[in-house]
Amino acid sequence: MGDAAGEIIASPSASKDPVGPDVPDQSFRTSRPDIVGPDIPGAPFPIKLSGPVQHGFGRGSKDLGCPTANLPDDSLPPMIDAAKTGVYYGYAQVTPSEGTSSSLSDQDVCVLPMVMSFGWNPFYKNERMTAEIHIMHEFKTDFYGYDMKALVLGYIRPELHYTSREALIEDIEFDKKVALKSMARPGYEKYMSDPFFTV
Repeated sequence: MGDAAGEIIASPSASKDPVGPDVPDQSFRTSRPDIVGPDIPGAPFPIKLSGPVQHGFGRGSKDLGCPTANLPDDSLPPMIDAAKTGVYYGYAQVTPSEGTSSSLSDQDVCVLPMVMSFGWNPFYKNERMTAEIHIMHEFKTDFYGYDMKALVLGYIRPELHYTSREALIEDIEFDKKVALKSMARPGYEKYMSDPFFTV
């Protein structure tokens, strides 16, 4: 899927932290819970994001084995206004623009679980805030320019400054497991049929 699917990171607020995010210590990385959030999403969730899929930095798939779909800057205010930077989970859906042909399969256009990196991504020293979404599904083709809707339902962890790519990859893989377990609860599963999506 090229670089079209998510990774995530967070500080105390959506503004850039002048000191910088924490470096994860071993105790943080070995004591993370595998389910996060209450049994039913609470404020400020759900947060709705939408926009056409943009070309990103070209590193999610190549560097991290985690292809990402990037939302345009003008789709970010709902997150900026309501949430701190960090790794989040929820559901996403990719659909072709109305009246256009599509190479996506029926499975590709379903509502699917996702994890999202919202913030500055300190490992790569981003100069602007991004929302990078990893949809947990194997797409056979890119979907740049397609419409994407994301319903953010919960927070996993803050963005962190990793000293190695291997540690970052390990935590991204754990983020995916946390997202899937957290959304296996009935209070989250019901959002797969939310009217926000095209179902």
